[in-house]
Formats: sequence, C-alpha cells, structure tokens
Amino acid sequence: MSDRPTEEPVARRVRPDVQRNLDALLTAAAEVFASDGVDAPVRRITARAGVGAGTLYRHFPQRSDLITAVFRHEVDACAEAAPALAAEHEPVEALTLWLQRFAQFVATKRGLKTALHSGDPAYESLPAYFQQRFLPVVTELLDTAATTGGVRADIPPYDLLRAIGDLVSPDDQGYTQRMITLLVNGLRHGTDSTIPVATDSECG
Repeated sequence: MSDRPTEEPVARRVRPDVQRNLDALLTAAAEVFASDGVDAPVRRITARAGVGAGTLYRHFPQRSDLITAVFRHEVDACAEAAPALAAEHEPVEALTLWLQRFAQFVATKRGLKTALHSGDPAYESLPAYFQQRFLPVVTELLDTAATTGGVRADIPPYDLLRAIGDLVSPDDQGYTQRMITLLVNGLRHGTDSTIPVATDSECG
C-alpha cells in the first residue's frame, strides 16, 4: 500500500457569469413562487432573471430541482444573516431581529408549501435541511442572550421556531412584528426588562 496521502477532490469552480445567472434564477424564482405559486410559467421566471429558458433547464432539468434549490437558497440566506446581526447588536436585539428575518422567510415560503407537502420524494430531505441550518442558529442566539441575562435559559429552540411559524401573518407585517415582540417579552419573563411593543405606524 502506498504511503502517499490521498488527495482531496478539488471542488469545481463555477465561472462568475454562470454563478450570476444561477443567483438571478434563484432570486427570480423565489419572487415568482411567492407571488404566483410554484406552478407559475417558466417564462415568467426567466424573464425576471434576464436569462433564457435553456439556462434554466441546464441548471434545473425538473421543476422540483428548481423548487428544492430555491428553498435551500432561501434557508441559507436566512441562516447566514444571524452572525452579522449578532456582531452588530446586543444579544436580545440580535435574537429579535433574526426572528423577524425568519418570519419573513416563513411568510414568503407559503408559495412552496403545497409542493413541499405533496409527498414527492424530491422534497424529502428539505425538512431535515431546515432543522440542520436553523436549529444551530437559534440555539446560538438564545444561548448568548441567556448568558447575558436577557432571556430565560430554558427555552427549547425548535419550539421557538415553531411558534414563529404559527404566528406569521403573510398579509400583515406589522401584526407579525408585534407578535414577535410579545413573544420575546415572554422569553424575558423573570429578567430585568422588556421590549416596547411597536404600533402599526411604527411598524410601517
């Protein structure tokens, strides 16, 4: 047997123009799915992305490929917002702002709900991906806030994600923000302070 170390496979680098087209397609598809549902015509997505149908089908041969990619892309963007918020804000504020960001994700993903719950095997891995990306994020935010005394230390992270999902009102962002504030104030029960609940005018 050779003592030579096994070389790790080199990830194939995507050309910048290809990556731009891919990003444009995912962004456009997310917007179209949110407004028109996952059965919207492909031409609506390609027109918004500024690419041809051939580009879309080259990346996503089946509609389920596109839906899956959009879901993962949006999950990643939401999860990756947390470190910046944690760096720029005190722990409870960072937690609150990220929960609002998560609520926006939930609201805009309503258009994918039918597909994701269709029983199609193409989507079987997505619930696990959801938890894999979001649970560490909310756990870290909660732990940091609890360490500084900002929230209680006995909050189940997954229960918090479910609670946000249940209270989201896609058509009333102000309501959703107020409910998140009330929820966070509940997490602070027994600590020193609470957050004022914004009015409709303050929520914009």
